[in-house]
Amino acid sequence: MNTISRTSLLWLSASMLVSSAAVASGSLNIYSARQEALIAPALDAYAKKYRVTVNLVTGDADTLLSRLKLEGEASPADVFITVDAGRLYRAKEAGVLQPFETNTLDEVVPDHLHDREHYWYGLSQRARVIFYNPKKVNQADLSTYEDLADTKWKGQICVRSSSNIYNQSLVASMIEANGEEATLSWLQGFVKNFSRPPFGGDTDLLNAVSAGVCNITLANTYYYGRLGQSDDAADRKVYEQVKLFWPNQQEGERGAHVNVSGIGMTASAKNKRNVRRLVEFLTDHESQQWYADINNEYPVVEGIAPPKSLQPFGEFKADTISLSALGENNRLAVELMDKAGWK
Repeated sequence: MNTISRTSLLWLSASMLVSSAAVASGSLNIYSARQEALIAPALDAYAKKYRVTVNLVTGDADTLLSRLKLEGEASPADVFITVDAGRLYRAKEAGVLQPFETNTLDEVVPDHLHDREHYWYGLSQRARVIFYNPKKVNQADLSTYEDLADTKWKGQICVRSSSNIYNQSLVASMIEANGEEATLSWLQGFVKNFSRPPFGGDTDLLNAVSAGVCNITLANTYYYGRLGQSDDAADRKVYEQVKLFWPNQQEGERGAHVNVSGIGMTASAKNKRNVRRLVEFLTDHESQQWYADINNEYPVVEGIAPPKSLQPFGEFKADTISLSALGENNRLAVELMDKAGWK
């Protein structure tokens, strides 16, 4: 048997999710916050290789996490796939994941890209970096995240809400690098430079920079890559008009902030052997290259080419703090953002 079945979280009750056959050794039940198109082909290949049945449920990350907590030990899910180390940390703290290791994972996934206690592993990387309008901003004036608090950028920066986990994780990384006091000071200066109250998502912000609503924003690289690969001429125009800048690249600086999409074994997992085989499969060379190209993200395994859409921007120095710190510092990050008036 080598099939994959898919459904939407909103259309399926827990009692209908998996038949009794789906908890057999030849099956794997996955809750994924990644869109079906961004993960299903890899799961199809895994199902064919190992002759297992894969049952895929996709949905909103926070909704899936709530569902795992509600289902508890009775959950049929073996695997939880989501984005951002902060969310993976929340799943760990909620008790819905269990630690796991394999013979190869710790060799191929760098230490900073998996949980310190092996509750989750990164599958792909995304950088949250500076994007700017080259008609309004001289690239030579850009340097670091910290510099975005300088008064020279007053009224030029637009961002999304502080409730966004991507922004929270960026601030959490700054706490880890610079400490609480320095991060609060940075946030206060950064907020004063907003061109307007926070709004939208990363794609909206890239569009805003292109349209001259603001001159600078922070966004994840994969949103930008998507615009460059879009069939829509308007999207490709934004890609061409907005430029990417890698911050904190000089000697002694920590590098650009990176985060991950990641995978964990659920606390209720019945098919542990298949979970381990799946994670090893998704971190092999072929899967990593496909995953990078289809998601416009960077591989977690070294020696694999970056996604085609981002290759023109070359290599960059990435921050190598343990991504576990993003979850550990999340509460403080939110508190500091609130103190600074980032709504």
